[in-house]
Amino acid sequence: MLKMTTEATVRSFFSSPQFAVVGASTNPAKFGHKVFTWYHAHSLPVTPINPASASIDTPFGTHATVKSLAELPDPTHTSLSVITPAPVTLEVLREAKKLGIPAVWLQPGTWDDAVVKFARDGGEDGYAGAVVAGDGGGGHGGWCVLVDGERGLRAAGKL
Repeated sequence: MLKMTTEATVRSFFSSPQFAVVGASTNPAKFGHKVFTWYHAHSLPVTPINPASASIDTPFGTHATVKSLAELPDPTHTSLSVITPAPVTLEVLREAKKLGIPAVWLQPGTWDDAVVKFARDGGEDGYAGAVVAGDGGGGHGGWCVLVDGERGLRAAGKL
């Protein structure tokens, strides 16, 4: 059975005390940089995950990266924004499940049918946490933290 993204799912995502961005980019023109910067602009504790760069510069300073989900200091209390190609996203979701990450937000363009099946099926054969993804939200490509994030923060009492 497919789990549908709802406002309650978005609220659950933002209820975490910590956040991380897989695919955080050093390039300000890329969405991985824009999403990472969005968290800083909203004063949220966020860890950038980028295996190719030691740090990422934003208008809010220079931020040390971690290379993988396994390096997160407290994965069971960290919601994860994902900005990666679909084959990478599937591996990220498998690792997130293994580490007990409670919620993921799959930004538009990060999924294909295999990712959606794993993300939404739950149970033994899929990701069991909250998933924000797919059609809906206020953006033209589906749920996007840049478009729908502030509404979610308000719903979670963080804005």
